[in-house]
Amino acid sequence: MRYTDIVIVGGGLAGSTTAAMLGRAGIAAIMIDPHTTYPPDLRCEKIGGTQLPRLRRTGLAEEILRPTTIDGEVWEARFGVVVVKRPSDQHGVMYDTLVNTARAQIPPGVEILHTKVVEVSTTDDRQRVVLADGEEISARLIVLANGLSVSLRHMLGLQRRVISECHSVTLGFDVAPVGRPALPFPALTYWPKRTADRMAYLTLFPIGSTMRANMMVYRPMDDIWFREFRENPEATMRAVMPGFDRMAGDFKVIGPIKIRPADLYVTENHRQAGVVLVGDAFATSCPAAGTGTDKVFTDVERLCNVHIPNWLSTEGMGRTKIEMFYDDPVKTECDAWSAAKAWHLRSLSIDDGLTWRARRWARFIGRLVQGVMRRTHRPNQSVTTSRTSPQSHQGRTA
Repeated sequence: MRYTDIVIVGGGLAGSTTAAMLGRAGIAAIMIDPHTTYPPDLRCEKIGGTQLPRLRRTGLAEEILRPTTIDGEVWEARFGVVVVKRPSDQHGVMYDTLVNTARAQIPPGVEILHTKVVEVSTTDDRQRVVLADGEEISARLIVLANGLSVSLRHMLGLQRRVISECHSVTLGFDVAPVGRPALPFPALTYWPKRTADRMAYLTLFPIGSTMRANMMVYRPMDDIWFREFRENPEATMRAVMPGFDRMAGDFKVIGPIKIRPADLYVTENHRQAGVVLVGDAFATSCPAAGTGTDKVFTDVERLCNVHIPNWLSTEGMGRTKIEMFYDDPVKTECDAWSAAKAWHLRSLSIDDGLTWRARRWARFIGRLVQGVMRRTHRPNQSVTTSRTSPQSHQGRTA
C-alpha cells in the first residue's frame, strides 16, 4: 500500500490545479486520472474578467495564461448594430490546452497515476483508495475532482440533486471569412433579437489564428433545431441573428460542430469525513453564464491555500474539518453568485414578462450609450489587437 497526504481523483482543470498548488507547497499528493494527455473537450474556452484575479490567487496565472490569445477589444451587437466597442481581457484557449498546461505545472514530487479508481472508503483518520490494478493507496484526504463522473459517489453515499435539467446548451465551432483574410472585428458578442429564438448570445473570439465561436441556447436536446444547425449552420445563424451579415460579411463554419448540454445540479450528503469535492464534482454551473472557471479557481484556491494546510497541522480528518471548506464565505459567495447568474441570464434571454423585456431594452440602451460615449471621448482609438495579426499571451503582462 502507498501512503500519502492527499489523493486527487480526476485530472481535469480542478484536479490538475490542485495537484500543482499542493506540489508547489511541498504537500505529499498523488493525482489519479486515466488520460496521459487530457483529450479535447467542449468546456471553458476563454478566461477573462473575474476569473483572472481568482486564477492569480492560485499562483499559476503566468504559466496557464502563456498559451492563450488575448482579444484586446470586443464588439457588442444587437439588431445587426454594433452598440459598443470596449477593451477586453478575454484569453482564448481550448480546454484541453488549458488543462494540459495546468498539468505541466505539477512538480515532480507529485506522482500522477494514469489509471482509474474502482473503490473508495473513508474514516475520521485515513482514507482508502483502490486502483483498477488492485493497488491500494492510504491518504489523509481524498479530493474528488472527477467532474460529472458518478461511480465513486455511490460508494460514498453522495446524491446528486438536479435543479435544472438541460439548463443551457453550448455549441462550439470555428468561423472563417469568405473571400477575405479576416473578419472585421477582434472579438464579438452578438445578442439575439427575439426571445422565441431561445438564444443567450453568440461569442466570437480568437484562439491563435482561428476565430472560435460559442453559441449559447436554451433548447431541449431533441429539438430539431440542432439537426438543422448541423446541416446548414450558416443559414441557421442568419435566421436567429438577422443583421449579423452586415457586420461579419460572408462567412462559413469550418471543422466539427460540438454540442454540449449542461444540467444544473448540486451534491447532497457531501459533509463527510475524509473527502472533499471541488468544481463540477460538487455543483455545476451554467456555461452561458460563464462562471464555471470562477468556481473551479475559487474552490481550489481556498482548499489549497487555506484549508488543507490547516487540516494537516493536526491529527484526523473528521467532518468538522471538512465543513470548514463548504462553509468558507469566499466559496459560498462564489457559489451563490454563480447560481443566481445562471437563472438571471436565462430569464433575461427567453422570458417574455414585462419586467424582463424592460431589462433587455435597458441593457441595450445602456450599452448603446456607452458606445456613443466611447466614440465621443476617444474617436481615434485604435483596436489593440487585430484579427489580421493575432497575438498570444506570451511575453505580455497578465
